[in-house]
Amino acid sequence: MIMFRKQFCDNSVKERRSHPNREAGLTLVEMIVVLAIIALVAALIVPNVIGRPDEARVTVANTDLRTISAALKMYRLDNGDYPTTEQGLAALSEKPTTGPIPSNWSAEGYLAQVPVDPWGRPYVYSSPGKEGGFDLLSYGKDGKPGGEGLDADLTDRRR
Repeated sequence: MIMFRKQFCDNSVKERRSHPNREAGLTLVEMIVVLAIIALVAALIVPNVIGRPDEARVTVANTDLRTISAALKMYRLDNGDYPTTEQGLAALSEKPTTGPIPSNWSAEGYLAQVPVDPWGRPYVYSSPGKEGGFDLLSYGKDGKPGGEGLDADLTDRRR
């Protein structure tokens, strides 16, 4: 009986070792199929993205404008008014040292750092603005006021 049990246990261990769990990993064929799918998707998407860098920059600028605008609104909620033109957007990442000094400036700040537009220029900020509490814009690709298409001024119109 003891010998039978030992022989049975030894056979089951050998059997488990000779037939590994087939679902434990991916086969080479499965890996090739996954890589082929990734290559196909990349071939369809990359030309559309790479062929439009200027449109992508406009999208980034619009996203930045909305983010900065939201941070300015939080600043106003905490401190009662927007930063002055002199304090500029830097007041969102560092507590202003020029007047009016904000009374409830958030210790974490409102932005980790003030972004520059995708063309490498600072965003234009003024407070009070022409149409409301502040004006915030990027002059676009050409860096000059006005323009059309990619050279057009970008502003957050949700204010």
